[in-house]
Amino acid sequence: MPRCLIRALETFNVLAVSVLLNGCISTQGIQPHTDLLPTAELAIDLANRDAHWPVTQWWRAYGDPQLDTWIARASRGSPSLQAATARVREAQAMAGVAQSREAAQLTSGGRLARRGWPEDGFYGPGNLADSHTWDNNAGLNLSLDLDLWGRERNASERALDIAQQRAAEQRQAQLQLQGNVIHAYIQLALQYAQLEILEATLAQQVQIAELARQRLQAGIGTQLEVSQAEALLPETHRQIDGVHEAIELSRHQLAALAGLGPEHAASLKRPLLTLHQPLPLPTAVPAQLLGQRPDVVASRWQVAAQARGIAVAQAGFYPNVDLTASLGYMATGGGMLEFLTASKLAYNAGPAISLPIFDGGRLRGELGQASAAYDLAVAHYRQTLVSALQGIADQLVRRHSLEQQQRLAAESVAKANELCALARLAWQRGLVDYLSVLHSQTRLWRLQGIEQQVEAARLSAYADLSIALGGGLQAGQDSPAEPQLKAPQIPAGLATNHN
Repeated sequence: MPRCLIRALETFNVLAVSVLLNGCISTQGIQPHTDLLPTAELAIDLANRDAHWPVTQWWRAYGDPQLDTWIARASRGSPSLQAATARVREAQAMAGVAQSREAAQLTSGGRLARRGWPEDGFYGPGNLADSHTWDNNAGLNLSLDLDLWGRERNASERALDIAQQRAAEQRQAQLQLQGNVIHAYIQLALQYAQLEILEATLAQQVQIAELARQRLQAGIGTQLEVSQAEALLPETHRQIDGVHEAIELSRHQLAALAGLGPEHAASLKRPLLTLHQPLPLPTAVPAQLLGQRPDVVASRWQVAAQARGIAVAQAGFYPNVDLTASLGYMATGGGMLEFLTASKLAYNAGPAISLPIFDGGRLRGELGQASAAYDLAVAHYRQTLVSALQGIADQLVRRHSLEQQQRLAAESVAKANELCALARLAWQRGLVDYLSVLHSQTRLWRLQGIEQQVEAARLSAYADLSIALGGGLQAGQDSPAEPQLKAPQIPAGLATNHN
């Protein structure tokens, strides 16, 4: 029904409810128990509108074209993302079904039937007794729900809100997929760096073992020194093999995230992102970015949908008025198609009114369920906001800590480099033996491994902070307005008697 006509009938609605609902089912005692938590109470007072953050393709800050290509592959082929997209299409189709109930319904039907009548004409069909006739009909049936109380309108709006919620969840799935790909890719880069250090360590251990054997042959060493040097080799070989295994597993994980088979993992080369690459971040975090998080947006649409659900349940307490009409042909007897003649035309039209009087508590139960579902959605929304703020605050602390750790790890590596250079110079001047040089190199590689781990953690923290800030998906542009999030007012009771 046109919504302008619904507004014109508002006065009629008030009069009708006072006249017709005397003695109907009461809504007394049913009401949502929670209110929305104002976002301002949770806002981070760090607004910086010039930060231009976050950008949509935030992972490009890593500077690796292969990573960009792999994220694009994952966006096209990920089964989880395809499932989320299918849920969006399903919700959109369901919204279309709900909207169709607001329109007039026109159906047609017909029947051709040959009927044999019983012989008893006195208590049976009268003149048709013991005969065979055609009993045919065809017609059009029209029905229109006037929707005086907005039940169908709110049901269709609720379906649209759910479709919006599914769209936000699809963006959340996309963001999680991007994060999973980036974390796996950073892990792959770290594994290659670890492999490089282990291979250098193995080469050094082989050199130490050879030097020990030379000292033994020259009579200035012992077999114990040789055994000690050779004992390190199997463990280093094992560690190298373990890193090779981890690299292959990381490749397989990236292929699976992209919806590809393990054979596609072979095309993955060593990541080009450097573990020392500076990554830009805003100097402040705008509080408005909370509204850009897809999970926050999805929670808001869920609250809006449940608010509409209360209005739908509440409309069930009012009388339902439909306009119905039918036009058709019908006849019993005559030829097979004789019922289509003008003399067999029949029609009917008029309103149909239904009024709930006693239903065993069904309507009150449905309204109570809708109110509780609204409270649950509000609680979930508030928890999402709190978790979002905690996630952002945690990542900011982690980012600051890793910057400090990065500086200290770089200082340690620089000192170890100086020590290694001094040991080499002392060996060249005959002040120390070559074992001192090798030991200084071992210390340097160990500290370099720690530095690589810190740098990898810093890159992962950048991804986690980007995801916590919504990933630049601009989901907040589709967020429902504040009035849509408030539950409709439920009257204290429409009558004194209850079911």
